[in-house]
Amino acid sequence: MGVMECSRAECPNVMCDRYSPEYGYICNSCFDELGKNSNDCIATFMSTPKTEAETETYWSDYLKLTFTDSRGEDV
Repeated sequence: MGVMECSRAECPNVMCDRYSPEYGYICNSCFDELGKNSNDCIATFMSTPKTEAETETYWSDYLKLTFTDSRGEDV
């Protein structure tokens, strides 16, 4: 399995599961954001850069799901 980088401009996410022959790969974070912005044209959305805040939030959420406190508590 190769690295499937998100096709959205400046999105650093890799290993994306969703693919469109027209638009390329998209990560879950961008896909969720696109779903919340139903008025966006997909092509326009894919050409907009992902902001650092969006990337940090996604990364933070990912880390929380990946690592748990050894006592079983939320960190």
